Amino acid sequence: MDRQGVTIASDRYRLVTRGAEPAQLEAIIAELQSVTRGTYGQFCGLSRALEMVGERWGLLIVRDLLVGPRSVAELHSGLPKIPVEVLRTRLTELTHSGIVRRSADTERYELTEYGHALEDVVLALGRWGAATLDEPRPEDIVTADSLTLALRATFQADAARLAHTAFTFELRVGAVVLHVRIDDGVLEVARSPIAGASAGGVLDVGGALKGLLTGEISVAEALSSGRATGDPGLLATFTELFQLPRTAAASVG
Repeated sequence: MDRQGVTIASDRYRLVTRGAEPAQLEAIIAELQSVTRGTYGQFCGLSRALEMVGERWGLLIVRDLLVGPRSVAELHSGLPKIPVEVLRTRLTELTHSGIVRRSADTERYELTEYGHALEDVVLALGRWGAATLDEPRPEDIVTADSLTLALRATFQADAARLAHTAFTFELRVGAVVLHVRIDDGVLEVARSPIAGASAGGVLDVGGALKGLLTGEISVAEALSSGRATGDPGLLATFTELFQLPRTAAASVG
């Protein structure tokens, strides 16, 4: 790497870029991957799925589109580390695979019916990966879309249905604020107040979310330590209706 760019070479090829910025390099590599992508050579549904959504950022784009249609700018706002050029390349790839399409009357992208079928996969993978989460790293962010999918992934619909529960509350995790309504086993999550909802309480669980979901932190401990605030009864109900299994996960660095 020098001031003129980045050179990647072997005894069979030599690639020289015109910029030294990491974002530029990632965008160039993404374009090369898109043009030269091969297959795994496997007659297997899993390998075909990975060929369509296995590239870097692909499933996170799908995650955010599961919440609703998004423009390129809106997607980039929720995924600020992805270079815009890479984002556009991934959207083009997902469109060619029949997973994403452009909305007919807007500049937004949305999932096709085939793309929406990825929801169970994304939620299950999110639950699996959550086993390795601890305290957020300095560079980690929580977005409204990622928190919405986390709530969907951990919601105990059967328990809510059996309890005939119907209530609304505001959930805060850092700077993210969501409004949540549960009505007889149906979960609704929105960034803005939900129309027609009854007045609810406010829960701030930013410092204890994962521990509360797994039961590693009790409601009393979360409140007494200041890692969560809100009505104790509402917080207890929250921990009953949103849960993660305590999965033994490999140590990650």
